[in-house]
Amino acid sequence: MSSASARQDAFIEQHLKRNIVVQLAHGMLGQTGFRIFNAPTFLPVYLYALSGSELLVGLARSLQAGGQVLTPMLGASMIGHRTRILNPTLVYGALMRIQILLVALTGLYLGTSQVGFATVVLFMTLMGIFQGIQGVMMNSLRAKVIPVSRRGFVSGWRNFLAGATTASLSFFAGSYFIEHNVLGDGYAAMFILAFVITSLGLAVLSLTREPEAATVRQRQSMVESYRALPELFATNPAFARFFLVSALGSSGRMAMPFYILYAATRMDITGTMLGVLTTLWMLTGTATNVIWGAIADRQGYRVVLIITLALWTIAHIQLLFANGIGSLMAFFVVIGTAVGGFNQARQNMVLEMGSVEDIPLRVAISNMAVNAIGTAGPLLGGVIATIVGYLAIFVVCIVTQVIALFILITQVPEPRTGAIKSLADEEED
Repeated sequence: MSSASARQDAFIEQHLKRNIVVQLAHGMLGQTGFRIFNAPTFLPVYLYALSGSELLVGLARSLQAGGQVLTPMLGASMIGHRTRILNPTLVYGALMRIQILLVALTGLYLGTSQVGFATVVLFMTLMGIFQGIQGVMMNSLRAKVIPVSRRGFVSGWRNFLAGATTASLSFFAGSYFIEHNVLGDGYAAMFILAFVITSLGLAVLSLTREPEAATVRQRQSMVESYRALPELFATNPAFARFFLVSALGSSGRMAMPFYILYAATRMDITGTMLGVLTTLWMLTGTATNVIWGAIADRQGYRVVLIITLALWTIAHIQLLFANGIGSLMAFFVVIGTAVGGFNQARQNMVLEMGSVEDIPLRVAISNMAVNAIGTAGPLLGGVIATIVGYLAIFVVCIVTQVIALFILITQVPEPRTGAIKSLADEEED
């Protein structure tokens, strides 16, 4: 081990307790605000109320995700050569949060007009752009300050705390803000609350103690970062397969805006019911995130990815046969468990799939794959819902996720066994 690496490890250990507390507090506050805003209940219903069209709901979510498709690579090029990355992480985190506030103000002052809907979509798109950049920075920062043996604990408890807070606030938001139309637009009032909460989380993140990186990549432009991808895939075939699994497994994002709209065709959905379903979604994900983290610290994130992807697929199958409030509530229990665990596993496993200096590049391309699906998926889902119906969307998701699960089980090794390096060496030979 070089002296620079030894100094970095000593710094991480010295400040580990502080950084764990910061990560937990930031996760609780920051994720709570974003989860309320992006929940597959409130925002789709709000967008439908503004537009009256499933297709436009899908278009809005596609544009939000579209903002995240190209910008992760920009984020990687911004920080790949830096020995410290906290400051740019804070800047782009602030830009993300401002978009939530602007969406809320649009609702208050422009109402349900066509201009209001177009303006909301604009700010959602900008939010996606900044989120693509900040996501790479945030994951890279976490990888710097939290050692791999503690990431399961930190990720699990971050999600647990955020989920518990969000579940409580979701019920309150549905039954009070929306049901009583606070400020004349209950959704806008709820989004203002989300902005305040997530801004507090960003303030906590600024207290991070970040070490200087022992090794970094040479400075690259975004174009040069793209050109580095073929070599990355060629020398790390296990990561290339993981990349494919991430893309195919995340196809379920295509269906997420339409879960609640499909439910509305089966029963009346009040503001209180929106709060109940969102609370179920949050609570189940919350209750299991700590378990996923504990399993990952002992056995690695691959097994968590397998279990949660299987559950996500099963949830879509179950939704095909849902015919009442009980089965709908059961669906939100399973989907909350699956999506939360899948995202936790994917975001952490990518950090282990190769060398430390390549983390920003791996995170960027992995996020791009997921966000590309998130971009095209909701729009495609809107077209399918308009022409064929909601059930066809869920069938498409089932097929692609089964393929992803097969590739994951048969062709992606557990990175902590050293198999990643072995496969890369074989490819070079």
